[in-house]
Amino acid sequence: MATVYQHIDANKRATWAVVALFVAIVSFLGWFVGEYFFYDGGLVFVGIALVVSGISGFISYYNSDKIVLAISRAKEVSEKDSPRLHKLVENMSIASGLPKPRVYVIEDTAMNAFATGRDPEHGVICFTSGIINGLEKRELEGVVAHEMSHIGNFDIRLMSIVSVLVGTVTLLADLFTRGMMYGGRRRGGRSSSGGSAGGAIMILGIAFLILSPFIASLIKMAVGRKREFLADSTAALITRYPAGLAKALKKLAADKEVLEAANGATAHLYISSPLKSGAFAAMFATHPPIEERIRRLEGM
Repeated sequence: MATVYQHIDANKRATWAVVALFVAIVSFLGWFVGEYFFYDGGLVFVGIALVVSGISGFISYYNSDKIVLAISRAKEVSEKDSPRLHKLVENMSIASGLPKPRVYVIEDTAMNAFATGRDPEHGVICFTSGIINGLEKRELEGVVAHEMSHIGNFDIRLMSIVSVLVGTVTLLADLFTRGMMYGGRRRGGRSSSGGSAGGAIMILGIAFLILSPFIASLIKMAVGRKREFLADSTAALITRYPAGLAKALKKLAADKEVLEAANGATAHLYISSPLKSGAFAAMFATHPPIEERIRRLEGM
């Protein structure tokens, strides 16, 4: 059985490998669009694609937490209003060696929680009233440790980067499709009739562009799932009690209530998917199967 440290190391390596693949896809799509519509314009479009991704990432990096909290209708609670919850968060903050995050609450009986903030100094943990009232102390400690792990592992920053790259891939595919519909290929561009190899590359490139938004979404899901496993492992390391989080996840799995404040844009942030779906939709879920997460925790 793998140790907690081995789980953490494996997930970190796999996640950064996927992000590198993402950047490679954006670069290739930028090059292909430039080569298709403009003579020797591939390298220029690679630069444009990466610059657009960087600007979008910078903007979302500094404002994503405010946007998410507003969408979720979350309200900040003071230590005076909720001393038990603040004390629990403070204890896990000390155990993890991280600054104490701000505490927000969503008034909803569905059981869930998420973390946001661009770095540990600006961390936020948001709970539903349902999870606060529905879990025992050791179980809630596991949930807080899981969210502290997301903050300490800079998962919010990483997922912001990945989300921007997904958007860039989709934008490039849309630009290419619209260019094909309204303008066609520039006459000054390279001809695909220069040889069978060139024609094959052109066909493969067009097919890849068409499929790229779907591929990008799958990669985003893969990154999200890896981060959940990593946060579970780190939470077990912080609390030294993996059973606490495992028991909490069992209760969350049994909770069939839909969290009204959640949507497709914020679902990946929560400790368990707030969107209840069927078997087919589970293939494209942002979270790994909760049964697998529980099995791993119980094996630690």
